[in-house]
Parts: sequence; C-alpha cells; structure tokens
Amino acid sequence: MNRRKALLLSAISAAALYVGNVYADALNNIKQSGTVRIAVLDDYPPWGFAGPGMKTVGFDIEFANLIGKKLGVNVTIVPTTGHNRIPFLQTGKVDMIVACLGKNAEREKAIDFSAPYGDEFNGVFGPASIKAKSPSDLVGKTVGVARGSSEDLVLTRMAPPGTNILRFEDGSGSVQAYYSGQVDLIAIGSTVVNSVQRHTSPRKLEFKVMLADEPTYVGVNKNEPQLLAAVNKIIADAKQDGSLSALSQKWFGVPLSDKLK
Repeated sequence: MNRRKALLLSAISAAALYVGNVYADALNNIKQSGTVRIAVLDDYPPWGFAGPGMKTVGFDIEFANLIGKKLGVNVTIVPTTGHNRIPFLQTGKVDMIVACLGKNAEREKAIDFSAPYGDEFNGVFGPASIKAKSPSDLVGKTVGVARGSSEDLVLTRMAPPGTNILRFEDGSGSVQAYYSGQVDLIAIGSTVVNSVQRHTSPRKLEFKVMLADEPTYVGVNKNEPQLLAAVNKIIADAKQDGSLSALSQKWFGVPLSDKLK
C-alpha cells in the first residue's frame, strides 16, 4: 500500500470515528451540557402551538419539559415543521423530536423511535356537503395537507389518480386553505380537529376518510441505545404514574387510551 493510500484510509477511519463519537453517547452529552434540545411543532394545536406572548405551548411541550425534568437538565424548545423535524435531528440541531411524530418504514431507516406516548388517527376531513367515505371518493377533489407529514405520506400512497393533493409548508397553512375555500378537504390528525374548528365558519370539519391509526413517538438518532432507553423509561413511568393520562385529559379532553397504557 502506497503512502498516499494509507493516509487516505487513515483519514476516512478518523472521520468515521469522529462521526460515531458525535452521536455515540448523546445522553452523556446532554447531561454534561445540562440542556436537552427538543424539536416540537408550533403550528399543530393542541400538540404544539403559539400561546400567549407567542410562547410555544401544548401537549408535546409539556411532555418535552417532563423529559427534561426526569433527565435532570434544562429544556430548549426548538420549533420545527413536519417537513424539517427529522433533518433537524440528523444534523445535530436538536437531541430528540417530540413533535406528534408517527412511525413508518421510511422513517425507521433514518432514525429510531421510542415506545408510543400519545395516540390519534389521521384522516381526511371536510364539510357536510362533500360525501366521501373511501379513498375512491377523493377523485376530483383537492385535498390540503402539510408537506412531509404522516398524513402526506399516507395520503400520497392511498389517494387514487385524479386526486389533487395540495401541499403546504405546515399544518396551519392547510387549515387556512380549507377555510378560505382553496381546498375541498384537508388531511389532519383527529386530535387537532377540535382545536382548529372555526365555529363561526359555515365550513365545519367532519370526518370523511380514515388514513391511519397512528400513535406518536419520540424520535432519536440511530445508534443511541442509552438515550433511547432513558426516554422509554420516562414514558413507561409517566404511563404508570398517570402523568401522560393527565396531560392527555388536559389537552385532548380524554385520558390516554387503554391500548397505550
């Protein structure tokens, strides 16, 4: 092996070792820094949204703060969108995702998931004037959805040719498009409907088509077993002591479902 090739291999090995070390012990890094950076949504009530004084509040924010408390560190809330929450994690801008994150095969190739901590179903909703019970009924309709969200991925797979899917950068964009008449229907999570329902508008949101029953998970980077184990213990303890059920009652009006306990 010539010297140039040996140096190249040495450099590659060193780079690989460095990358491995960056993510190999995120839990230790979090505890040493005294802060955990958590990605949340700030446009998806009641999971996460801008409250009084533009402070981000919601179910996920309270749960994120619970995680920080159990880890014994401060919490930095990092607002993201459905489209960039996973890239934020992969590029080291956050340590974990607590942002109404669903799990699917594509995402599992990129990151790891905790045990489920919340539950909802994704569906297509719209006005009473539109009759739709199955994906085939979406043909000829314009359906708004947040780009890169779980609803987007499932809708794209299920919708037959002739369905016009109009994607927006965030959930609030798709909701605004619905109430302005830009789209006929919207694909959103069931727990969000009551929060975005505009009772003064004639365009009420009624359930139309089931997309997927989808629990929510905390997302962490690959190859972080210590961090994942710590998060899973926090979730298990919060289920056991009723903390998660109390948060669900507060923000969704119902306790945590039995299937998640």
